[in-house]
Amino acid sequence: MDPNLKAKIDQACRTAEEFTKVYYESVDKKRHLISKLYLDTGLLTWNGNGITGCEPIQKFYIELPSTDHTVVTLDAQPVYDMAVNGQLTFLIQVSGHVKYQNKSAKTFQQSFVVTALGDKWKIVSDCFRLQEPLSAEK
Repeated sequence: MDPNLKAKIDQACRTAEEFTKVYYESVDKKRHLISKLYLDTGLLTWNGNGITGCEPIQKFYIELPSTDHTVVTLDAQPVYDMAVNGQLTFLIQVSGHVKYQNKSAKTFQQSFVVTALGDKWKIVSDCFRLQEPLSAEK
């Protein structure tokens, strides 16, 4: 394996661990700070609903019931330089369980595209989906 690629994959995995710790702590306990994690033009797709911009995303999260996330799996990979004009960018994939207020825990899957902005990681795109069975009706 190319040593540069190996180093980038290792960096993506370390970044994913650090980033998701901060992200889920913010969602669960510090929602008033969540907008700081997104680019100004960031995109959140939450169970099929799209929201663009860090302030509308923060407003959306503040209006959700309180949550407690548990990460079960975590993976990350670098995004090919040619696709992002050499900008350091990673794809992070997470699955786990989320408990909303007094309800039972549900399984979720979430994918992030994060990019380096100075010494901070900012969310370019965030896709969250509760893992519920599709309806049997057609």
